[in-house]
Amino acid sequence: MPCPEGAPKDQAIPQTNPFAGLDEPIWNNSNAKDTLSKEDREKASFLSPLYDRLETNIPRGLMGFSDLPWPESAQLFPKHAQVQNYIEDYSADVRHLINFQTQVIDLHQNHPSGSWTLKTRPITRHANAEVEEHTFDAIVLANGHFNIPYIPSVPGLAAWSTAHPNAITHSKFYRLPEAYTSRKVIIVGNSASGLDIASQIVPFSKNPLLISSKSESYLQSGETLSNQLDKPPISKFILDGNRTVEFEDGSRESNVDAVIYCTGYFYSFPFVSDLSPNPPLTTTGERVENLYKHLFYRPNPTLALPVLNQKVIPFPFAEAQAAVVARVFSGRLKLPSEKEMEEWERREVEEKGDGRGFHVLKFPKDAEFINEMHDWALSAEGEDEGERGVGKKPPYWGEKEFWTRERFPAIKKAFQGFGEGRHEVRTLGEVGFDFEAWKEGKDREDRGLL
Repeated sequence: MPCPEGAPKDQAIPQTNPFAGLDEPIWNNSNAKDTLSKEDREKASFLSPLYDRLETNIPRGLMGFSDLPWPESAQLFPKHAQVQNYIEDYSADVRHLINFQTQVIDLHQNHPSGSWTLKTRPITRHANAEVEEHTFDAIVLANGHFNIPYIPSVPGLAAWSTAHPNAITHSKFYRLPEAYTSRKVIIVGNSASGLDIASQIVPFSKNPLLISSKSESYLQSGETLSNQLDKPPISKFILDGNRTVEFEDGSRESNVDAVIYCTGYFYSFPFVSDLSPNPPLTTTGERVENLYKHLFYRPNPTLALPVLNQKVIPFPFAEAQAAVVARVFSGRLKLPSEKEMEEWERREVEEKGDGRGFHVLKFPKDAEFINEMHDWALSAEGEDEGERGVGKKPPYWGEKEFWTRERFPAIKKAFQGFGEGRHEVRTLGEVGFDFEAWKEGKDREDRGLL
């Protein structure tokens, strides 16, 4: 749900601890007895990183599930409300299996059986709400990873934040660009949220809008925003009475009104109890540990954790992973030995490091991973065409999907160039991208080379 402008009063700055307690519910205007029904007054929500004007950075033709086309009425890069409607439509046939207004408060292994005990509690105002306990043979842990913000420790940051309350925040708490009207703003980070928030703020903020980043963004295509000034990472915050920030190149900016950290989130599982004697899911929060193929908890693979990866297209990615999980849990697809699974993780760490880069699958690795999951799922027992009991066929990306995926930063830039008119844009062709024309030209070129 949208949250009030600004971070909660108890938000730690810096925020470098991935271990937090269970989220506290936010009750819907509980004191507005004359304007809300009793049912509405009793409903609770949890803080979400969604902001009011959020649109996807992925064209809808690429980001959907294989068996549900997007409505033709949805814009090319859908608004978050359109995405929610799409998910609700997709989940309609299993909606009766979902327990709403319920919070998971504990998950632990049962030894020696390997089963799992899950404890839940209805979300009510009553502190003594009864805890329910369930036992399962397998668990899919899909709680997401956009909850606990990461705000790095920088010299002087804590004192500067104390001296200038509400001046430092995180993209999780951003809602509307008008809040930054005529203010001098620094955006820290240039991935999806950083670029999108910057594009929203720049018409309102004091020029230039400062973008502090470590490297060039993989999402940027061509020139940057007008009225944008790129800066290196912040090296320190200076308490001089002038709201001064110093950057790694030695340059300084004074009279800074707001710093928005668009620096991502920790992986966190606050409801998972100690898994000993097996190792934990995470220690630093920078990645999930002891996994096979970014998906199965190696010490007990009846626990699956889908869509941990970053820089991926989430919906087809989840669909491909789900096809594998279903076949493994049904016993039709066997996992390799624990030693082989451990060796896979060792090689990944060797290649990508043991930190935030571990789960990053930058194109074309994300597309190749979807196809790897497809092939893996279809290697299961009983997958011969026409045989009863065959599972749902996962997506497979061909040339068009690879072509679109490679170009989507440029496609988004062209879409944004329509301004408010972008809300009427529905197809790639309307923003100048035509796969069939590209394919025809490529084929002619290839024939000319023969």
